[in-house]
Amino acid sequence: MISYVKYAASGPAPAGPEVMRTVSGILDDVERNGESAVRKYSVQFDKWSPDRFTVDEDTVQRAREQVPDVLRGHIDFAADQIRGFARAQRAMFTDLEITTLPGIVLGHRHVPVQSVGAYVPGGRYPLIASALMTTIVAAEAGVERIVACAPPLNGDGIDPAMLYAMSIGGAGTVLCIGGAHGLAALAFGIEDVAPVDMIVGAGNTYVAEAKRQLFGRVGIDLLAGPTEILIIADSTADPELIAADLVGQLEHGPTSAAWLLTSSQAIAAKAQAAIAGRIKDLSTSQVASEAWETYGEIIVCDTDEEVAQVADRIAAEHVEVHTADPDWYLERLHNYGSLFLGQHTTVAYGDKGIGTNHVLPTAGAARYTGGLWVGKFLKTLTYQRADEQGSAAIGPTIVAICEAEGLPGHARSAQERLKRIHQTAW
Repeated sequence: MISYVKYAASGPAPAGPEVMRTVSGILDDVERNGESAVRKYSVQFDKWSPDRFTVDEDTVQRAREQVPDVLRGHIDFAADQIRGFARAQRAMFTDLEITTLPGIVLGHRHVPVQSVGAYVPGGRYPLIASALMTTIVAAEAGVERIVACAPPLNGDGIDPAMLYAMSIGGAGTVLCIGGAHGLAALAFGIEDVAPVDMIVGAGNTYVAEAKRQLFGRVGIDLLAGPTEILIIADSTADPELIAADLVGQLEHGPTSAAWLLTSSQAIAAKAQAAIAGRIKDLSTSQVASEAWETYGEIIVCDTDEEVAQVADRIAAEHVEVHTADPDWYLERLHNYGSLFLGQHTTVAYGDKGIGTNHVLPTAGAARYTGGLWVGKFLKTLTYQRADEQGSAAIGPTIVAICEAEGLPGHARSAQERLKRIHQTAW
C-alpha cells in the first residue's frame, strides 16, 4: 500500500506550447540571419554584446591565472577522476572482425563523432563541473573538435573557473553565448566556428527544447532538463542526511524535483521537518522553497518491493539509496539516471567530480536511456567483405529474398556476381 505524506503540487512537465514556439522562432531566426540574430537574443536575454562571441586565447589564459591555486588544484583533481573513468569506459570498446562463412568477413569499428558542441549552463551559477563532464568525456572518446559554449555570468563573460575547466577538458574553441540561441550557434555555425555534428550538455527548459528541435540537424546526447533527486530510505536512514541531500538539489532552480520514498513513517515525518529547517538556513532558500513546495513529494510504502516499483515508475535522474542493504536496490532497479549507494554517497559527489557523469536523463527518460558517457560519442560502424567463395554461398539466398520482395534490381546485383563466378568456374 502506498500513502503520501506530501503531494507535489505539480509534476515535471515537458515544454509547453509557449516554450516550443519561442525556441522554434529563435532557431529559425539564427539559421536565417546568423550572428546578427544571435547578438539580438544575447542582448535581450543576457545583456551581452561582445566584439566577438568566440573567446580569445588571451582571455582563456588570463582565466587560468585568475583561478586561485587551491581551487585550480581541486578542479584538476576532479578532472583526473572524470578522465580516468571515461578512459576505462573507452577501453571496453573493441573493434570486431569475424568470418561467418568461408569467404564472408563481417566487422565493426567504433568511430568517434568528429565535432561536438558542449553546452555548459552557467547563467545562474558557475557550473565548473559541467564544463569538465562534457569536454573530457568527448576528448577521451577521440572527438577531434570540441566547441564549448556557455552564457555570460552576470553580463560579464564566462566565469574564469569555468573557462579553465573547459580548456583542460579539451575544448579547442569557446563561445560565450547562452540559451537556445547558443545551441543554434553551435548547430549552424557562427563567426569562424563551423557547425558541429553533435550537441551535448544540460540546461533549462529552453535549452532542452532547443536540443529536441535541433535533433536530426545535429545529434544530441539526451534531453536533460531541470534536475531531479529521489531518495530511497528505510528505518536505518539518517533524516538529516536525507534533508541535506534533497535540499542540495532543490537549490538548482525553482523547477527542480525531489522525492523521498521510504518504508518508514517515522523517517518520513522526521525528514519532512528537517527539510523545512534546512531550506530556511540556505542562502538559496527562496529557490529551494519554491521547488520543494511545487515539485517535492514524500511517499511511504509498505514493502521494499513497492518502493522499487514506485522508484522505477518515477525513473528519476539521481537516485540515492539510504538503506541497510543498498545492493538489494542495485540488483532490482531498472530506471534511473545514476545510482548513489549508501548514506555516505551523496548526489553532489556525482555532480561535481567523483568520476561518473552528471548529464543524465530527466522527466522519465531514464526508462529508455542512460546518461552521457564515452559511448554517446562513438558510432559503431559495420563493414563486410565477400570474395567469390563467399558470394557463391550467400548469393542464392539474397536473390531469393530480393525476388520475393519484388525488387528485381536488387536481385540482379547478386545474380551478376553469381554469373561471373560460374563463368570463371567453366
